[in-house]
Amino acid sequence: MSGVPDPSVLDGIDVAALHRWLAARRAHLVADLVAYAERETPSDDLDLLAAGLAYLEGWLGERLGAPARRAHHPSDERGDVVVLEYDGTGDRTLALLAHYDTVWSAGTLAQRPVRVEGDVIRGPGVFDMKSGLVQAVWAVRALRDAGLPHPPLRLVLTGDEEIGSPFSRPHIEAACAGAAAVVVFEASADGGAVKTARKGVGLFDVHADGLESHAGLDPTAGASAIDEIARAVRTLHDATDLAEGTTVNVGVLRGGTRPNVVAGSAEARIDVRVPSVAAQDRIDALLAGLRPHDPRAAIRVEGRWNRPVMERSDPIAAVYALARAAAAPLGVDLPETAVGGASDGNFAAALGLPVLDGLGAVGGGAHARHEHVSIEGMVERAAVAAGVVAAFGRP
Repeated sequence: MSGVPDPSVLDGIDVAALHRWLAARRAHLVADLVAYAERETPSDDLDLLAAGLAYLEGWLGERLGAPARRAHHPSDERGDVVVLEYDGTGDRTLALLAHYDTVWSAGTLAQRPVRVEGDVIRGPGVFDMKSGLVQAVWAVRALRDAGLPHPPLRLVLTGDEEIGSPFSRPHIEAACAGAAAVVVFEASADGGAVKTARKGVGLFDVHADGLESHAGLDPTAGASAIDEIARAVRTLHDATDLAEGTTVNVGVLRGGTRPNVVAGSAEARIDVRVPSVAAQDRIDALLAGLRPHDPRAAIRVEGRWNRPVMERSDPIAAVYALARAAAAPLGVDLPETAVGGASDGNFAAALGLPVLDGLGAVGGGAHARHEHVSIEGMVERAAVAAGVVAAFGRP
């Protein structure tokens, strides 16, 4: 059996009762998130990442029991990847994606410790995306306590998402292959919207090689790399199409050695965001077509598409419809949105899989000092996630 279940299967799943069970354990969700967030896991600190992953595996063992299978993919340069498989009912395997790295440097907690203030938990990493994993785990716990079957689960823990997933990408793709659907517990958008479309991201460097000469004594003997890069920048920025949803941003510009030297080299570093494969093809053609104004100069482009486009496909629409139906008994009209940021869900979507992204925290302040999550939002989203997971476990 494969594919996304019809929302009608939720008629036999009491999501409201699951919500009540989770609400009664609100303090446990809070304690688990606080304990997790108090372990710093910056993307660039291998020791802290290893310690954080070891903590997570211990915590998961306490909350869900030992996995049926475990795959560990170590890296000497990035955070390790661990894939944990939990047996379930049926043959609709559900892949759950959660990264444990954050953008926050070691020592941030000393300046901004995790705090609980009423309905709000504040602290580095709580929104992006430590709350999401806590919610996923408690969703499974709720199903088990209610005696509701869940499908086979494949939980993927990665430690380099915030830097583009250079190590984890092939492991994510391998873990998602053959899954009936992929649920990404990244934070929600706009106060609660799940993400049914994400832009593709390209990171490129444009290099201009010129010919140096004395700017005063013999200016025509040189070919200015700065002139070439300046012309390229205008071409690149002109490729931005806000109506289409495409942005091309030259964020870093370097070149030359001295004011009185015609520049022999220059470079521009570019961030590109595209909403569709067609837009990606247009940018590819633009980059491939960059040519120097002066024939003595040369232009070359390096880089790649860091993440493929996640377009709102029929499979993605189907799994969103299921999530929306799971939220309805809670009085929630679950919204959807398209966002410019990318996630590991982009990789799964590029495989043609149904992807539900942004089912994690309700809050705000991703990558910002005011990062926070709503505790009531945690309970609500855990209940919705439980409904979605349970649906895949139905015959």
